[in-house]
Amino acid sequence: MNVERALREADLAHLWHPFTPARALADVEFPIIERAEGVRLYDVGGRSYLDGISSWWCVNLGHRPPRVMNAIRAQLDLLDQSILGGMSHVNAIKLAARLAGLAPAGLARVLFASDGASAVEAALKIALQYQAQTGAPERRRFAALQDAYHGDTLGAVGVGFVERFHRSFAAAVAPALKAAAPHCFHCPRGKRPESCRTECFDSMEQIAAEHGASIAAVIIEPMCQGAAGMRIYPADYLRKLRRLCDEHGLLLIADEIAVGFGRTGRLFACEHAGITPDIMCLGKALTGGVLPLSATLVTETIYSAFGDDDGRDGTFYHGHTTCGSPITAAAALAVCDAFTEDAVLDRAAPVMEALAGGFERLARAPGIHRAATLGMASALEISPSAGGAGRARACARAALDRGLFIRPLGNILYLWPPLTTTADELARMLALLEEALRA
Repeated sequence: MNVERALREADLAHLWHPFTPARALADVEFPIIERAEGVRLYDVGGRSYLDGISSWWCVNLGHRPPRVMNAIRAQLDLLDQSILGGMSHVNAIKLAARLAGLAPAGLARVLFASDGASAVEAALKIALQYQAQTGAPERRRFAALQDAYHGDTLGAVGVGFVERFHRSFAAAVAPALKAAAPHCFHCPRGKRPESCRTECFDSMEQIAAEHGASIAAVIIEPMCQGAAGMRIYPADYLRKLRRLCDEHGLLLIADEIAVGFGRTGRLFACEHAGITPDIMCLGKALTGGVLPLSATLVTETIYSAFGDDDGRDGTFYHGHTTCGSPITAAAALAVCDAFTEDAVLDRAAPVMEALAGGFERLARAPGIHRAATLGMASALEISPSAGGAGRARACARAALDRGLFIRPLGNILYLWPPLTTTADELARMLALLEEALRA
């Protein structure tokens, strides 16, 4: 038995694949990746694939970025692990200060965790404890957007409940108040981008007016709802939301786990609107996708409410064993260096323009409803009458056969390639996607 077949049989016998139906891989020749470089994945059979989704939206600097890999190697000779409970270590201090300097002004304190959902979980708990410790314990609810996704821990599921993903856990979660999403592909007001005045925001305004006194915070994926189908929306929505939260005393949580670190063309998506959230969650690309690390950033106002100056115990009893570990922090520091010293976004700008132009062309193909791009994020909707989700899945299979790995969301095809993708590599991705659409 050859190596590839043996690995495939062992996979099917033992490995539980996330977000994958139990029998989905039994009768298909799925890739088994052995190595990667830049924007390419290589399987055990020697075949290569262009990574069109940055390996679940995290390898923003491409696979095995030299700066990050070198930082990890150097750290291995110094310190492997040290907790942050009651003591500290060099890299955690440096990274916290670095993130506070890079983030929207005012986000001064950093709590580390291991993954995006854990960062969201911390943000929700911080909001609840903050409200209680500042004299508003009745503020125990959250508001979010319809079709939002914020992770798969129970608190995160409550604010980002996706029926298809989470129906089995519904009885165990506290559901958030849901405002109509700014779904620009299917605007409920029939607006086009040139005529949009974010009229859809009135749904959030109504929730604040009716329930504001009981809401601790509003959580949102700024500029793009990822798992909902790459729904890109105007920055004005964020500006209106920041004002609304201020008017009603609500905390604003920005879930930048998918869109942070350059994905939208700015280092952080909130920069498009010129706002600072009260709490911001980071993950995925924080280490270039190389190691698991996430962070929850808060303002000094929030952090100061957790003091014990008045005799009460203001401790935030929340943490993870390896949160902010020396090795993952070293990787994240290298990522920060890449954005500040290697002009990653400046170099990516022409490729982002090419991605926008490519999706404008694809939008004119038969059966395509609309397309949208934001930085190095793009979405293409296949009309239900043209096959919808079924055609999207068939397109993904055809793309894989041609050497492009993508993973559709329902009837949405998208490209989220690494920011380090070259113009030639992007042109190849677009050509393969177009071929797959025709197949």
